[in-house]
Amino acid sequence: MEKFKAHETAVIDEGCEIGNGTRIWHFSHIMPNCTIGENCNIGQNVVVSPDVVLGNNVKVQNNVSIYTGVNCEDDVFLGPSMVFTNVINPRSAVNRKSEYLKTTVKKGASIGANATIVCGNDIGEFAFIGAGAVVVKEIPPYALVVGNPSKQIGWISEYGHRLQFNEKGIAVCSESEETYKLENNQVTKL
Repeated sequence: MEKFKAHETAVIDEGCEIGNGTRIWHFSHIMPNCTIGENCNIGQNVVVSPDVVLGNNVKVQNNVSIYTGVNCEDDVFLGPSMVFTNVINPRSAVNRKSEYLKTTVKKGASIGANATIVCGNDIGEFAFIGAGAVVVKEIPPYALVVGNPSKQIGWISEYGHRLQFNEKGIAVCSESEETYKLENNQVTKL
């Protein structure tokens, strides 16, 4: 019994580990030694480069490139046509494979359509990167960032709603009714 499903046009190289319930769609290429967790969805025309690690329930939309050095934890969302880099100063004639910088996208983070994540900049838990943003520095947990270069404009709940903190630094998510505290420019869920 097949534990994952892949469209007939998908290419899956040797040495990959792919979890139960994962779906890989048209014209995607999963390169050698990738680890893809359970219940992931890999959209159409996605490239997952060698040694990339994706946790469980990761959603990768169409036309995404995930390059070597990227690690996405559980429940990450990668929007259509977003991209990661892995070399800070690429040149066609200079081989820099030994200089790949690592980027970790922490649990529950979302990256919007056409965003670019410059390598070496981790994305915190449940952070939300707006469509088209260019991330050039580390993003804290629960941060809401937009623009080029990206700028933090607020905080966001685990359900994806903007948090409005009162004078005591407390906010309640409008959907989940979970409570959050802002203290020392850091958000924690209570």
